[in-house]
Amino acid sequence: MKKTQAPLLVTKHLKTSFKINDHYYQALDDVNLTVNPGEFLAIVGESGCGKSTFANTIMGLLDEHDSKVSGSAVFEGQELTKLTETGYDEIRGLKLSMIFQDPLSALNPLKRIANQIDEVMAYHTDLSKTERYQRVLKLLAEVGIHDPKRTARQFPHQLSGGMRQRVMIAMAVACKPDLIIADEPTTALDVTIQAQILDLLRRVQQENHTSIILITHDLGVVAETADRVAVMYAGQIVESGSVQQIFKEPQHPYTRSLLRSIPQIDNATDDLYVIQGNVPSLQKMPATGDRFAPRIPWIPASAHEDLPVMHDLGDGHQVRCTCYRQFYFKEDQRA
Repeated sequence: MKKTQAPLLVTKHLKTSFKINDHYYQALDDVNLTVNPGEFLAIVGESGCGKSTFANTIMGLLDEHDSKVSGSAVFEGQELTKLTETGYDEIRGLKLSMIFQDPLSALNPLKRIANQIDEVMAYHTDLSKTERYQRVLKLLAEVGIHDPKRTARQFPHQLSGGMRQRVMIAMAVACKPDLIIADEPTTALDVTIQAQILDLLRRVQQENHTSIILITHDLGVVAETADRVAVMYAGQIVESGSVQQIFKEPQHPYTRSLLRSIPQIDNATDDLYVIQGNVPSLQKMPATGDRFAPRIPWIPASAHEDLPVMHDLGDGHQVRCTCYRQFYFKEDQRA
């Protein structure tokens, strides 16, 4: 009988609040997620939905003076919400790594590329300086940099955006971590380089059996790379399931609206669907009710739960609130 592997990361009722004018406002609210070994999970949603806050919470990168975290986030049996900075230093780079959205600001402008990749290995491994340098060159070659020796001597400003992102990936995988969080890693890149970076992430995941959490607003990227998807809106997970379930059988009005807003080649003459309204700001985040309700006002209030919860649709597919049962696009009704 095949032995079931324990989940790599499990969050339960995870909440993150930020202090604004001496008051705390929730940016993450009751986030329950599971990431399994070797899995590629995508977290999608508009800007301001809480995706990057989730990443920074898991990585322990929040300022403790301006934020509060509650709930649970267990990574490889270790409760992350209780870790000190010293405790995080022991696992960041070794077991848990992050690829940032803007590599130019994430990389040290005063250090050569080789030194920056070497730093994580010097801290976490017993390799000699020569061995580490050889691994730096090997890593740069593996991420598709054609002249590793030259790149190793350069500074971040001397590299293109695509090359800087490859360097970030080399740093992230240097110690073969079990989980990599990639926060919008292709946003500033052109389509061709974007595809190469995503292919590289997928290869890293498959070759090293590394779990990856990809944070993005690009559903096209998700369709090509992810195994499972969590859709986030206003700090909450509103739907989760396999890629097939989310793209072929979307349920929550927000998920359906996101998918409808993707340009379709076969409908080039049609107007692009636009979701009305905006994600509420932290200060105006409603404490009760369906947070997406104001953006679909044609759905009756009775369709929404006062305290929306996740409903199990089977086969790991979950959706928040009962409003999905009565949702329709008003444009379709007029047609």
